[in-house]
Amino acid sequence: MADVEHTIGLLLGTEDDWPRAYEALLRRVGVVTDAQGRTHRTRSVRVTIEPFNLRDSPRHDLVIDRLAYWYYHPREWLKKIALMDDVYLLNSPFTFQSMEKHAAYCAMLRLGLKVPETVLVPFKNPLDNSRYAYTSARYNQPFDLEALAASVGYPMYMKPYDGGAWVGVSKIRNVAELHAAYDASGERLMHLQAAVEDYDVFARSLTIGPETMVMKFRPELPMHERYAVDHNFLTPTVGDEVVTISRLVNAFFRWEFNSCESLVKGTEVHPIDYANACPDVAVTSLHYYFPWAMSALLRWTIYCVVTGRRPRLDTDTAEYFAVADDPSLDYRQKLARYRRLADDYFETERYEEFCAKHLGHIDEMVAGWVGSEEFRALLRETVRAMYPPHEHERFLGHFTGLIDAWLRDHG
Repeated sequence: MADVEHTIGLLLGTEDDWPRAYEALLRRVGVVTDAQGRTHRTRSVRVTIEPFNLRDSPRHDLVIDRLAYWYYHPREWLKKIALMDDVYLLNSPFTFQSMEKHAAYCAMLRLGLKVPETVLVPFKNPLDNSRYAYTSARYNQPFDLEALAASVGYPMYMKPYDGGAWVGVSKIRNVAELHAAYDASGERLMHLQAAVEDYDVFARSLTIGPETMVMKFRPELPMHERYAVDHNFLTPTVGDEVVTISRLVNAFFRWEFNSCESLVKGTEVHPIDYANACPDVAVTSLHYYFPWAMSALLRWTIYCVVTGRRPRLDTDTAEYFAVADDPSLDYRQKLARYRRLADDYFETERYEEFCAKHLGHIDEMVAGWVGSEEFRALLRETVRAMYPPHEHERFLGHFTGLIDAWLRDHG
């Protein structure tokens, strides 16, 4: 039978390291044969930004979006190709509108997860809008910021309701720090969120489709040291809960490529951040875990286009709320039900069977490429672009050592 050709679009901003890796690896995948005996070839192209007619037919079967969370023109193009052309998107522009954390907090609280106490406070400074003064004078209620903070409890964090990359986040230990942080927030809408003090570990999980990698994260260290190479830092039960929460968040909002941050204290898992429209997959931060991320991204994108997986823009929240509202279920039983809903959405069983049958060579192929001169050249160029000349040798040695450790563990 004739080949079927698929095009995966990469909608990118400033990053170049992982896109180059993904492109190089996708070229090496070769032909995939489906259950009907048809052969499939998949290629990637970088999406350019230009005027588009709403009746134009896109050439893409799937688009990996790393830009539209802040750039409105491509965001509207994504909405168009999702609504009109059934193009599969990583991630949905409808629920990832602007890296918005607030709806994610609300949804996960509604589902009974252990989100710390969280309050939304009004803007500190008036908005640049001619109607603001009238509306504010008539409807804005005065409030006592100190009393509100006391209801949350010190210490706490003030952080933008829609922010990312730790921008605008302040730890608040007392009234003076509270007022300083609020005064500095300006026209940004902020959450106050209770801190989880004396936690045991900070876990950051990267989920791509039905695959999740849970990593020990050390936010106090420089970015190149934040992900610790540690395979046994969570008990199996806690680790499984972190995975479940990560996939639950994604399935609920129809997100396919997202990271989740959780604080673990004893046996309690407190998710604190789980709406990352552009999750970190840079080789200089993921390092040891970078090959896994590329392997998972290859598997999921190829699976989606070869099997003709259809995008689902509706979120079916009632299925999840029915579990949340069932008084006969305890927390663990609800997590198990949520995991089944997430597995159903991501077609986990079918995906695993497909990968075993058609993509079993991916891990070996990725390992071969990571050990090649082509990858070493990419790593050298990335280090030279990111760090000043006097630090090139140091960081190249640092990242090369971590990649070599991964090769030894997966050889």
